[in-house]
Amino acid sequence: LQHAQEHEACLEQTQRYRVERPIYNQELLQGQLRRRERTPQTFRQRIAHSCRCSSKKAKSHLYSFLPILKWLPRYPVREYLLGDIISGISTGVMQLPQGLAYALLAAVPPVFGLYSSFYPVFLYTFFGTSKHISIGTFAVISMMVGGVAVRIVPDELASMDYNSTNVTDLLDSRDAKRVQVAVTLALLSGIIQLCLGLLRFGFVAIYLTEPLVRGFTTAAAVHVFTSQLKYLLGVKTNRYSGPLSVVYSIAAVLSKITTTNIASLIVGLTCIVMLLIGKEINLRFKKKLPVPIPMEIIVVIIGTGVSAGMNLTQSYGVDIVGNIPQGLRAPAVPEIQLIPAIFVDAVAIAVVGFSMAVSMAKIFALKHGYTVDGNQELIALGICNSVGSFFQSFSVTCSMSRSLVQESTGGKTQIAGMLSSIMVLLVIVAIGYLFEPLPQTVLAAIVMVNLKGMFKQFGDVAHFWRTSRIELAIWVVAFVASLFLGLDYGLLTAVTFAMITVIYRTQSPQYRILGPIPDTDIYCDVEEYEEVKEYPGIKIFQANTSLYFANSESYMTALKKKTGVDPCVILAARKKAQKRHARAIKKANELKKKATNDVEASVKHEIANDELPVNGKFTSVEDSVQDRSPDELEYFVEPKTNVHSLILDFTPVNFVDSVGAKTLKSIIKEYREVGVCVYIAGCSGPVMSELTRLNFFENTITRDLLFHSIHDAVLACRVKEASASQ
Repeated sequence: LQHAQEHEACLEQTQRYRVERPIYNQELLQGQLRRRERTPQTFRQRIAHSCRCSSKKAKSHLYSFLPILKWLPRYPVREYLLGDIISGISTGVMQLPQGLAYALLAAVPPVFGLYSSFYPVFLYTFFGTSKHISIGTFAVISMMVGGVAVRIVPDELASMDYNSTNVTDLLDSRDAKRVQVAVTLALLSGIIQLCLGLLRFGFVAIYLTEPLVRGFTTAAAVHVFTSQLKYLLGVKTNRYSGPLSVVYSIAAVLSKITTTNIASLIVGLTCIVMLLIGKEINLRFKKKLPVPIPMEIIVVIIGTGVSAGMNLTQSYGVDIVGNIPQGLRAPAVPEIQLIPAIFVDAVAIAVVGFSMAVSMAKIFALKHGYTVDGNQELIALGICNSVGSFFQSFSVTCSMSRSLVQESTGGKTQIAGMLSSIMVLLVIVAIGYLFEPLPQTVLAAIVMVNLKGMFKQFGDVAHFWRTSRIELAIWVVAFVASLFLGLDYGLLTAVTFAMITVIYRTQSPQYRILGPIPDTDIYCDVEEYEEVKEYPGIKIFQANTSLYFANSESYMTALKKKTGVDPCVILAARKKAQKRHARAIKKANELKKKATNDVEASVKHEIANDELPVNGKFTSVEDSVQDRSPDELEYFVEPKTNVHSLILDFTPVNFVDSVGAKTLKSIIKEYREVGVCVYIAGCSGPVMSELTRLNFFENTITRDLLFHSIHDAVLACRVKEASASQ
């Protein structure tokens, strides 16, 4: 009782509104509105307008292409400069070791990782729209580049093509060829990104959904981890690419496990422990530390010092980085003849790289209240990759770990990114040779520890299991396909599967029968709420999907099942009843004729008014029908439905194609034959235009059947039924 009183008090306090207006169908509504007159431009006019140039338009395009011209003149030096300097230094000390480490993933000498950490980062400052992301080497992209390089120039091919018996010359030849593959791949992926950006194709990233990207990057983390095992253990194995490369890599490492270099393993494990401790300290004392502890550069310095002091390469056979040439290389044109062999891989790298960058950029833009232009991000990445390829850099994108450091240490603009690239430049030009004794196992440790965040994505399985099984399926397919088919074919498989799930969702929508909440014009699912009841004789059907060729048949099937009214069944039953009735009348007439003849022969004067002797009594054919039992009468009665009106809620419908329009016509015609009027409610303007263009409104189907809302349609049905019953 107390609950009921509280409910009534709540209802009394609820704000109310009352509207009195006519019942609007589309015909009446359109008659009271005046359309705005629009003169459509011809194709020539649109071309002329787009080609027309003015100083304002030229300035806008220039600012759009070079965003730095817009924000640099307004740069608040006092407010931003100190934060950008600290952020630039912090990011720079991460760029250096990650550049060296990710070069190993890309199957090129470490110095090319430094080149990739300088040129693209410097260029992004001028063309990028994000203020916080850190462009440069990234594990997933580097792994994809390395897979292509190893596939085009495998270890066996390098040794077969080169006649020298000098192992160093063999390795130099192999590395030079792989560098050419990597830089050509960067050129092609950059051109693809640039073209997509100029053609305003920034929307392609939406096809890489979050579950797909997370499943893909988790599989890439497994690929990266297995590729670094040989450096951590110090064993000599070939590098594999393509389907089942993870399995082959693990098998190769396990087959050489007895040749593990103990010194290399100890150094690597020590670095892993130090890096994990450093990351944990940075995480726990994030608010107290002015800047994160740069454990990666500390580990690199310590590893280099220990290696040089103890002469690890000579004494214990530990593999080191080796020659790091000083200075920048002269620009060179990549090998264009490699393009046909790497085109598909370039497309995959271009799309994945852009997706990574734009997703991180949007996260920071939302957090700090500014906008990023997806198309300009494509152009910026395209310029970074294509121009950088002439200076021997491989494909790059946004790094999640460095971006978080750049933002958390006070970075406000891409001045921080420029400063980090300048730090890398100083290393290349001046002190790069100091890192030549750096053990490769240290770089492997850095790579492995940086995969920690990606491995945490295995927790997505439990999350998606609770929230969405379809998204879980996308994650699992992306992970499994990328793990066993390789990153290129895995990505293609995952995108295809994601498309199939979209088709599945449109072909398997939720169908509902709606009813009103008492004393309101609000309609809800009758199966979900106890208070919601249907109006007698009125069925309101809703499907949360558009009506087109792929689901039109299922739409009609669900409509008949949910409403309980199948015109085909009713018409078939009627025809059977009519045939039975006709046969009964024919049989009765035959009996009547025979009985009449017999009676006329014997007692002519007792026959009158077509009476027949039945059970010793005289009765007419009509009386004989009336005397039948209810079951016998039901046998002859034509089947009818107690539904007189059917309302199709088109509120969720976004589009209708020609097949959908034909299906809609068929529904209206079939239900009309069994005495059920079909109405359409909540049809949007674009859908109305599509129906008009498809010649939906003709002869018996007029705009009177369309209503602005469900409630308008319900009121019209009730008024019509009330007038018909009078």
